Amino acid sequence: MRSNYLFTSESVSEGHPDKVADQISDAIVDLFLSKDPEARIACETLTTTQLVVLAGEIRCKGVYEDGAWAPGAQEEIERTVRETVKAIGYEQDGFHWQTFRFENNLHGQSAHIAQGVDASGNKDEGAGDQGIMFGFACDETPDLMPATLYYSHKILERMAADRHSGAAAFLEPDTKSQVTLRFEDGKPVAATAIVVSTQHGKGYDEGTKEAELKAYVKKVVADVLPAELLSDQTVYHINPTGSFEIGGPDGDAGLTGRKIIVDTYGGAAPHGGGAFSGKDPTKVDRSAAYVTRYLAKNIVAAGLARRCTIQLAYAIGVSEPLSLYVDTHGTGTVADDRIEAAIQGIKELGGLTPRGIRTHLGLNKPIYRRTAAYGHFGRKAEGDYFPWERTDLVDKLKAALA
Repeated sequence: MRSNYLFTSESVSEGHPDKVADQISDAIVDLFLSKDPEARIACETLTTTQLVVLAGEIRCKGVYEDGAWAPGAQEEIERTVRETVKAIGYEQDGFHWQTFRFENNLHGQSAHIAQGVDASGNKDEGAGDQGIMFGFACDETPDLMPATLYYSHKILERMAADRHSGAAAFLEPDTKSQVTLRFEDGKPVAATAIVVSTQHGKGYDEGTKEAELKAYVKKVVADVLPAELLSDQTVYHINPTGSFEIGGPDGDAGLTGRKIIVDTYGGAAPHGGGAFSGKDPTKVDRSAAYVTRYLAKNIVAAGLARRCTIQLAYAIGVSEPLSLYVDTHGTGTVADDRIEAAIQGIKELGGLTPRGIRTHLGLNKPIYRRTAAYGHFGRKAEGDYFPWERTDLVDKLKAALA
């Protein structure tokens, strides 16, 4: 590993068109799981000027069975979509929660996929698809996340809170951030560049209003980043194109699953390639990515390593993972193969099968819309939400590796 370098991560706000699509898809996941904890959902969303389209496959008791919608189901789906967009804050001519056109093209799940995933006879429930999933943790921040992504998210979360509260009423929903940090001896020591591009109200691209917007962004950055990372040498690029009045789905089409690096580790760790949003937890793209983060975070929290990457691999219809790989990047206090063995010995994980993961983490619940903006990882585990951020395996790992 290099010890001295520059590294950059970006984040996008809840109003970014791809994130609008992610939140709609996960709102649909939550809706169906609230009706049927064993529902199967693969919901993709397209957003563009005054249009939202849903597509994908579902199976849900009481909502869609035997090729037919239950009475009122489609109306509830549309209402859920519109309420999601309203909560984000879109009331613009080019994209308004009340007036956009809506298409629902969801249909029944393929019977051939279902037969591979469903448990039957002596066959345990299989993975919903093949693939590889990665989890990561490091000691750069209190939440054990890469610092560049952590601060990129925090900038946008603060701006969104100010927009919703009215403290920064000139902000509109679509915003992006980017943070570049200099690392020495593997630790962040300085912010060399901050990029923020935010949609804004009329007139905030010139004169005193533009100066007000830029001063506001710099104040947010100063509040979010540790003071020791900022200096007169930090370069700011705030709305570098000039005007940003047209944004969101009116400015650019959005699709579910196009911000997978923002959703995970900001490029600081590998990504298996599968998106999360719109998928029920039988899809290991989602559930196995969550459990690998859970394991990596507990390893770092236990002091067994400063950095940890974990990979799992699955085959569709097969319950047991094909492989488990642990890499502590030379920072581990014990050998990586011993950590692998310790993980495999934790009975509560259910052998890392899809059912075992979902049972241990409690994933068959409507907990996903909150994940669809500002990252799936590095969040606070509260009640049923973000259970993969708990550090309740620390003692078990320490005991197994003592």
